[in-house]
Amino acid sequence: MRGRSAVSAGLAAMLALFVLAGCSSNGKNNAESSAPSASSKEPAGTASEETKTEKLDPVTLRIMLPGDKPSDYDDVKAEIEKRLADTLNVKIDITYVPWSDLSTKTQVTLAAGENYDLIYDAPWLHMNQMISAGYYEPLDELIAKYGPTLQSTRPQQMWDANKFDGKIMGVPLGIFMVQGHSYLIRKDLREELGLPPITTYDDLIKYAYAVKDKYPKLSPIVPASSDDEKGYSWAAFRQNDETGKIRSTHALNNSFLLYYKNNDGKVYNLLEDKDPTIWGWITDARKLYQDKIISPDVMSIKDWSGEFHTGKSAITLTRSFKYDYWQPNVLQQNVPTGTMENVILMDFTPGANIINYQMDNFISVPAVSKNKERAIQFLNWANEKDNYDLIEHGIPGKSWEAVGDNKYKDLITESHGLASFSMIWNPVQERYPDTDEDETVAKKDFIKNGDNFTPDILTGFSFNSEPVKNEISQYNAIQSKYYSILFNGVGDPDEYYGKFQKEAKDLLATIQQDLQKQIDAFLAAKK
Repeated sequence: MRGRSAVSAGLAAMLALFVLAGCSSNGKNNAESSAPSASSKEPAGTASEETKTEKLDPVTLRIMLPGDKPSDYDDVKAEIEKRLADTLNVKIDITYVPWSDLSTKTQVTLAAGENYDLIYDAPWLHMNQMISAGYYEPLDELIAKYGPTLQSTRPQQMWDANKFDGKIMGVPLGIFMVQGHSYLIRKDLREELGLPPITTYDDLIKYAYAVKDKYPKLSPIVPASSDDEKGYSWAAFRQNDETGKIRSTHALNNSFLLYYKNNDGKVYNLLEDKDPTIWGWITDARKLYQDKIISPDVMSIKDWSGEFHTGKSAITLTRSFKYDYWQPNVLQQNVPTGTMENVILMDFTPGANIINYQMDNFISVPAVSKNKERAIQFLNWANEKDNYDLIEHGIPGKSWEAVGDNKYKDLITESHGLASFSMIWNPVQERYPDTDEDETVAKKDFIKNGDNFTPDILTGFSFNSEPVKNEISQYNAIQSKYYSILFNGVGDPDEYYGKFQKEAKDLLATIQQDLQKQIDAFLAAKK
């Protein structure tokens, strides 16, 4: 998800699930949305109309973001404060929280009422719970008054779909409307096997079996097995190839035990009915595991994407359309002749995919902040083009360089820039890596445009988990025992389905009923 370093390939892939995308050297993700901005043309250091006033009193904004402190933090911080000295008169103090501590640290910080002015949160983290507890400030009026660039660099679809109970509780962060995804494979092995480029799932599986036959020391497929990464289990990842046809619910993120389908506003329960598509994914995974196409050690491998980068597997899963520039370098350190390519199976027919325009990342203003107006003014400034480039990429000419109007090239391998997905991401100012070919750019441009998708009937719906929080907690503990076994084919599907059903059916039904009740009320209010 990304400040995140891309030095650790395994960690990068794991976090990509959280922030919806692949990592690059400055810790950015490639994940989510569109719309031109008039204010994006302002030169560095220029304030928006709301900030072109007499010099304001000095303020230090305290900000909490995920990940590790970037290598050029001090240089970028100094340049930001230099640009702001004669306008907003803001200094920044960023606390970076390791991903392993993020949920606990941010929750404790908010509950204690510590003095922070901006904080990263996400629906997959605990955003709904923090909103219910009253820890975040509604931002509608502040953005209307101080955030013209915030507004213009995000399409209306993004704003409308990412409110909570009708209010803006955080600035939505995303560069695409839906997450890109692909299967990353060893191109050199495909060519050695004499196979043509892969264009279908059946082709992908033929390649996997051919790898097993000719390269018996390699594991053709190593998916993820941890509960936190269940979206990267083999069967669950299959839903990406038919974006929106079957979707996980608001109640159980990335789990297909409850699911939506048909865009009909109904919640379906896998423990009550074996949907043929999902069950087909599960039984297919079982056959691949029994045939040793999926690694026999899948449940014990922690760095599953590292298996690919160290040359031990031939297929890995990624939330992007194109591998990052550092990935071939890592592979070739272990396999000098190794090359890679992305296999993209998404349907790019306009309207074929159903999405809800929901972003995975937000920057919010804690209710206790004494600098709410200045915080939004700063975010507005940060979303202007030159300032966005500085915050995301670092010092131009030192950490990176522009390539044309919409691409960039990294000049150092260390993490650089202060933030991307966690504070500023928008689809207008985002640059693509200079390694992206025209075909990749076209695919990314496609998923930037919300008009290319069919809107989910539940677009704009937010789930209040409070009534069933105990049931969700109990259910999740049970799910962690069975989900990856089922969705990676490790155990007999019928046997483990039966065990899962016996322990969790009543809990899941209660969660389903409450979710459906809230959805029915939401849809009724729209009529």
